[in-house]
Amino acid sequence: MSVTAPTTVLRPHAEDVYAEELAALRAADHDRPKPPNWHLSPWATVTYLLGGKLDNGFEIEPKYIGQRRLMEIAVATLATDRALLLLGVPGTAKSWVSEHLTAAISGRSDLLVQGTAGTSEDAIRYSWNYARLIAEGPSLGALVPSPLFKGMQEGRLVRLEELTRIPSDVQDTLITMLSEKVLPIPELSSEVQATSGFNVIATANDRDKGVNELSSALRRRFNTVVLPLPNSAEEEVRIVQTRVEKQGKALQLPAEAPALEQISRLVTIFRELRSGVTENGKTKLKSPSGTLSTGEAISVMNSGLALAAYFGDGSLRAHDLAAGLTGAVVKDPVQDRTVWLEYLETVVKERDGWKDLYRACREVVE
Repeated sequence: MSVTAPTTVLRPHAEDVYAEELAALRAADHDRPKPPNWHLSPWATVTYLLGGKLDNGFEIEPKYIGQRRLMEIAVATLATDRALLLLGVPGTAKSWVSEHLTAAISGRSDLLVQGTAGTSEDAIRYSWNYARLIAEGPSLGALVPSPLFKGMQEGRLVRLEELTRIPSDVQDTLITMLSEKVLPIPELSSEVQATSGFNVIATANDRDKGVNELSSALRRRFNTVVLPLPNSAEEEVRIVQTRVEKQGKALQLPAEAPALEQISRLVTIFRELRSGVTENGKTKLKSPSGTLSTGEAISVMNSGLALAAYFGDGSLRAHDLAAGLTGAVVKDPVQDRTVWLEYLETVVKERDGWKDLYRACREVVE
């Protein structure tokens, strides 16, 4: 149960933000087949993710802008006995999709394990209230269930973030839970058997390959869906625009929504540096060490809006964008700085209508 007053919550859960949409979908979803213990049918879940208009005219806002088939595969996987692994470079909306899938299917998205190098078996299985353990000995009352433990008991989806950052021996704790759908509790000579509706959505980054590779036994328990970067500049601009407007309202930034021109320039820069060639295909470029993902573009825009709101006139301009943009590109102060300066001189400086951005970025990088 949350102990924070709703008016002070910085980032409410998806099921709270989109409660009206979820209720409308449930009302329209009565005649479609639904897996056991699912709040919405697979059709309604995909509609919730991708957006659309219901028969009564109610509009569902898109949460994910991309290939419909990927979302259909992800949802269908969760209706089987295999877990779902969302894979992709940082900033491709893996966590965002995971949260919304969980909100739509289980009604709540709060069962979460955040994977780190320090994640222990206790975070996957269960731990103990040591005061009660000493006083009472091993008992259900002294046991502290993990999110996975609760998910198995309650028949809900569990989110497991950054799976490949978890040590390999701890990862393997998942094998029995995913294959046999059971969690042994040897201290109590007992076990927890998963109830209908339980499954796991894990996320991992392509860039994390080699950190803690998944064993073949564990990998077989997952169906992998790779979330790509947006196919086109128009699609990426739309994603950034939508998310920035949403986050600006949530953060209560006293700034105007950024002009489409500013978002388009930022997205163009990111896409060109990622691909190593200008959009017209005429100039080859060196790529920096960072990913320059859509998620980073959203962060750069929000940073610029904060500067415009509190240290400008409330309207996003090139000098507000320049600091966050330079920080996103220049991760390595030597190699990336050289790449960025070369791009500024050969591309940005020569582009019609970009002189203001060129001057602003040069001031920051120097």
